Amino acid sequence: MPDEETTTLSPAPTVPAESLQAPAPAGADRAPAWTRWLVPLALVLAAVNLRPAITSLGSLMKEVTGGLHMSGGIAGVLTSVPAFCFAVFGIMAPRLARRFGPGAVVFAGMAAITAGLLLRSFAGGTVTFLAASALALMGIALSNVLMPVIVKRYFPDRVGSMTGLYSMALAAGTSLAAVTTVPLTDALGGSWRQGLGIWALLAVVAVAVWIPLTRDRSASAGPAIGTTDEAAPALRITRSGTAWALACFFGLQATGAYITMGWMPTIFRDAGVSAGTAGLLLSITMVMGVPLGFVIPWLVNRLRSQGPIVVALGACGLGGYAGLYLAPASGAWAWALLLGVSNCAFPLALTMISKRSRSHAGVVRLSAFAQCVGYLLSIPGPLLVGVLHDRTGGWDLPIALMAGLMVPQIVVGILAGRDRTIEDEAGARR
Repeated sequence: MPDEETTTLSPAPTVPAESLQAPAPAGADRAPAWTRWLVPLALVLAAVNLRPAITSLGSLMKEVTGGLHMSGGIAGVLTSVPAFCFAVFGIMAPRLARRFGPGAVVFAGMAAITAGLLLRSFAGGTVTFLAASALALMGIALSNVLMPVIVKRYFPDRVGSMTGLYSMALAAGTSLAAVTTVPLTDALGGSWRQGLGIWALLAVVAVAVWIPLTRDRSASAGPAIGTTDEAAPALRITRSGTAWALACFFGLQATGAYITMGWMPTIFRDAGVSAGTAGLLLSITMVMGVPLGFVIPWLVNRLRSQGPIVVALGACGLGGYAGLYLAPASGAWAWALLLGVSNCAFPLALTMISKRSRSHAGVVRLSAFAQCVGYLLSIPGPLLVGVLHDRTGGWDLPIALMAGLMVPQIVVGILAGRDRTIEDEAGARR
């Protein structure tokens, strides 16, 4: 079982008690008894809803682009929107949580997901579809950032196990949407609008469960994530080479993940694979995050340097892309599996954040820096894949680009995985 401190989505390292100046979250010990059973259910339902808006679209990308007469470039914009929204709206989450409470903000995020999914199923044009997708993704971004806050508020002594439950539900929701969207669409008459809109029903259930948590102000007591401890040293984080390497690694792995979620089913379908099978292949890729989401943090906690893990995941990615290039249909299951392993660079990046700082305040700063810069860096990748496919009419050049990006990902991952901290590099001032 991974160390309790290394399995959170915004993990913090184990450091001496005297180095942690921030007080324990207020309200964690006075949360109402009913939250002990309601919060796990709410966490699972929220996590399940954090990816269907993305993977359901990937499964029906050909139908959506055809129905709305989108070019390949515009379709590429669709696959870049998640990273843009995560970078922009995720920054707002800490401030909103301090003002309204994390439970209320996650509730609003679930409501935004519901509204966005419904609105885009009725969109009559590209602009409306993009706006509705952005609304749903805004809700995902806000909820994504605040899930660790909810876990720490209600389960400070079970952070690892509750985060494991949340991570498993997130991967399950991702793969569920990938594998069932096409069959559901067929069962509903074959319209992509119903196939995308049906996922709003799952979000409605989450909205209902989160209503009681908006009234529990104990979850908003104390310092929210993103606040800074005045007693902690101020880090010049932009002077840390490790911080920049970790941000670039985060951005490159996010690029690969969103290209995979947005374009992999289309690549398989263009190679002659049926729509249903293409969705199932995407679900295989996504579901690999369930077991490896537990294994990778466990390995990270036992290795001084994470370079070997970076290289292993990168090699799987290179193998998967080589297979897509040479024999996309005949070896489809093997390529989906390899790319699924490679995509587990996401939990690796998050866990490395906890290893690269000695203090909680440093982890918060590093997490915000790496994720914000990383998501911004990941925006052009999916868009460029769409443009290249539109210009060439095939997938050889886009797949070569994906494989090429894996090389710098390995390099910066090795640099980010070295046994050092940002405090050592960036320096601190009181």
